[in-house]
Amino acid sequence: MRVALVHDWLVTMGGAERVLEEIAHLFPEAPIYTGVVDRMRLSPFLQSRTIIPTFVQALPFAHRWYNRYLPLLMYGMEQFDLSDYDLVVSSSAAVAKGVVTRAETRHVSYVHTPMRYAWDLYHEYRDREARGISKKLMGPVFHYMRLWDRLSADRVDRLIANSTAVQRRIEKHYRRSSEVIYPPVDVDRFSVSTEPGRYYLVLSRLVSYKRFDLAVEAANRLRVPLVVAGDGPERKALEKMAGPTVRFAGRVSDAERSRLMGESTALLFPGEEDFGITPVEMQAAGRPVIAFGRGGVLDTVVHGETGWLFNHQTVDDVVEAIRAQEAVRWDGQRIRQNAERFQPEVFRERFRAAALETLADPSQLG
Repeated sequence: MRVALVHDWLVTMGGAERVLEEIAHLFPEAPIYTGVVDRMRLSPFLQSRTIIPTFVQALPFAHRWYNRYLPLLMYGMEQFDLSDYDLVVSSSAAVAKGVVTRAETRHVSYVHTPMRYAWDLYHEYRDREARGISKKLMGPVFHYMRLWDRLSADRVDRLIANSTAVQRRIEKHYRRSSEVIYPPVDVDRFSVSTEPGRYYLVLSRLVSYKRFDLAVEAANRLRVPLVVAGDGPERKALEKMAGPTVRFAGRVSDAERSRLMGESTALLFPGEEDFGITPVEMQAAGRPVIAFGRGGVLDTVVHGETGWLFNHQTVDDVVEAIRAQEAVRWDGQRIRQNAERFQPEVFRERFRAAALETLADPSQLG
C-alpha cells in the first residue's frame, strides 16, 4: 500500500504539526506534500522525512507570507501528481484537502477547521485586521476562496474533525458528515502538583482573537497575580493595559511551560479555539481551566469538575468565573484523569482504524 501525506504548510511546530507527526508515525514510508516548508523550524522527526513543497516555496518571503499566497497555494495543491498512491491522508485547516486524486485512490482528511478567516471569522478579519488594498481585495478574493474550499471538501472520501465544534462547522459549510477524533496530547510530560497555585496563567501566542485582553483586565480589577507566557502581535497592547500584578514571560521552553503550569492556580482561556491543546495540558498538570464556554473546551473541560466555563466574552464574566472557581475544592487527580482521554496512543489507534477501514471498505465513506 502506497501512502502520501499532505499538510497545508510546514513553517512552525504548532498543534496541527504535532498531529501530522503522529500520522507520519503511522505511515513511516509516506512522503509529505505541503505548500511551503521551513525545515529549520520543524522537529527532528519531521526534518528526517521526505517533504515536497509546491512552487510557492520559490516565491519571495514564502516562509513568512504563505498566508498571502493562499490562492496560489490552492492552485499548487492541485498540481501535485498523487496518481501512484492508494491512500492520501491530508491534515488540513486550509488547502491540503484540495489535492486531486484518482477515483481509485482513497482520501482521508483530518480537518482542524474549515478556513475560519474565510467563513466564521471573515467579517472580523476584514474589519479589524485588513488594511488598505488588502481590505478592498478581500471581498472578491475570499468569495473565490469559499467556493474553492467548499468544492475541495467534495474531493475527500472521509472527513475527520478534531472536535464537535469543528464537526458542526463541517456540516454547516461543507454539508458533509464527519466523525470526531481528538488530537493527541502528550499528557505524560506533565505531573500533578500538590503545591498551592501562585498565579493565574495565560500561555499562548498573543493574537487578538484569543481575547487575552479580558484576562489582563480581570487580573487588574481583582489585583491577582497573572503570568502571560507567549509572544505575538498583541503583546505591546497587552503590556500597555497591564497593571502591577501582571508579568510577561515571553516565549518559554517546553520545560518552562510545564513548570509554569504546575505552579499556577488556573489557566485563563478567554478565546474560542477549534480544539485547544493548552487546556488539556493544564489539566494533565492537575490544574483547572477557566474558559469561554464555546469551541473545543466543551469537549475537553468538565464544568465544575476540571474547570469553570463562562458564557460571554466580557471582563465581568471572567471576573465572576475567577471568583467562582476560588470556592471550588479542585481534585488534581480527577482533573488529570480527564486529560488522559487525549493520550497519543488513543489518537493513533482510532486514526489507523479509520484510515484502513476507508481503504478496505468504500461503503464506509462519509
